[in-house]
Amino acid sequence: MLPLDRNTPTALADQIELRLRERIANRQLPPAARLPSIRQLAAQLAVSPNTVVTAYDRLMALGLIESRGTAGYFVRETRHTEWPDAVALEAGEEQDGVWLAQQAHDLRAGVLQASSGALPPAWLEDGVPAAAVQRGLARSNAGMASRCPPQGLPELRERIAMVLRGMGIAVDAGRILTTYGGTHAIDLICRAFLQPGDTVLVEDPGYFLMFERLRKDGVRIVPVQRRPDGIDLEQLEAACREHHPRLLFIQTVLHNPTGWTSTAANLHKVLVLAQQHGFLIAEDDVQGHFHPGHVTRLANLSGLERVIYYSSFCKALSPALRIGYVAAEPTLLKALMREKIYSILSTPALNEYVLLEVLAAGRWRKHLDRLNAKLLAARHASARQLSSAGLLLDHPGEGGLFLWASVPEDVDLNLLVQDAYRNQILLVRGSTFRANQQADAHIRFNVAFSQHARLGDYLRERLQSLAGARAVLARASAVAGQ
Repeated sequence: MLPLDRNTPTALADQIELRLRERIANRQLPPAARLPSIRQLAAQLAVSPNTVVTAYDRLMALGLIESRGTAGYFVRETRHTEWPDAVALEAGEEQDGVWLAQQAHDLRAGVLQASSGALPPAWLEDGVPAAAVQRGLARSNAGMASRCPPQGLPELRERIAMVLRGMGIAVDAGRILTTYGGTHAIDLICRAFLQPGDTVLVEDPGYFLMFERLRKDGVRIVPVQRRPDGIDLEQLEAACREHHPRLLFIQTVLHNPTGWTSTAANLHKVLVLAQQHGFLIAEDDVQGHFHPGHVTRLANLSGLERVIYYSSFCKALSPALRIGYVAAEPTLLKALMREKIYSILSTPALNEYVLLEVLAAGRWRKHLDRLNAKLLAARHASARQLSSAGLLLDHPGEGGLFLWASVPEDVDLNLLVQDAYRNQILLVRGSTFRANQQADAHIRFNVAFSQHARLGDYLRERLQSLAGARAVLARASAVAGQ
């Protein structure tokens, strides 16, 4: 039995995590040992199952335990590889965009993904059960010999259209194209509609991989400031007059990295400017699944006129399926499908059949409801912890994965993120999300990982240490000036 103290201010989930960490460290729980199920441990300790879930999630984030599906939770075995260190290839330099994207997929043991753009694997385990994979494959008469139409399976596109109509976006299956995810959609848009020398407007801050993708194509990037209520309309109008853009990339709901959502009034003005100046709009709604309420999108207001809307099931449902989609007018969609055929020909039929099974069985909405409930609880816990550590939360959004927090003045953010990574905590500085890499005092925090006490302890100690050093320097300067 794990001893819990209900008279201390330390949360019960924190106590459970600490006790299990101690037992794993001193090998009272050896590698491969099976832990009690969530319900068993909750009953033993007289706590809610959610309390145990929180503790187990944190231990998995640390790489100390692992989930083996229906078999339960086990202490993770330390695996030694005979491969040389050179096999651990880095695609980029530390803290650049490609390197950061790689960290979220490598999931190196022991590294706390505090600034990751992904959810913990354990949060997604119930989204696509093994039975759904079997039933999905059974939908095809050809089995593993199935081919997928380049536009996507007609039945799946109709299911996706039903999801969009439920969000108020008037669309049918003929206006849907499946992709490998949101990043693939960006690639297709770039291939289909941009040429070297074209001007593209982007939100600043924004999605760092998209900036690098545009630069690779020789496209001229013009950043426009993102505000809590949406893109800065004065800057946007001035940029339109001066640069005559071909396209605007914009994320209207739960913007990455800030978590902000655009108002309907702001979006209406964006559409007016697009009409006046003749540019296309690529609306990224990859984070929109995590919004707790009903919101307005450009795709709602425009009826897809001049708007290319794209989203993905990778982040909220399954990164293993790698399925996203684009919705657009037929003339625009045709150009996108040509580029899809040129580059990859088609998405895998197996992935599409499995997603079709999940949507048809009604699992998607139930899974999303459970996920958003966990995100809301993690959001509150992370906000409290970051604030108590000394960070300032700038206009916290209405939900979702991210909190956009700034460090105190005079903190060397570059040194902080480097030191954090040496301590196996991944933090991403604000400048990474700026189109021109200018200095920014913010850090993007993923609420699923940032509720972890280990992060709070680290930030509190480091920021207090820096504050003490600044105070000593200030006193020394004052004495020298006397």
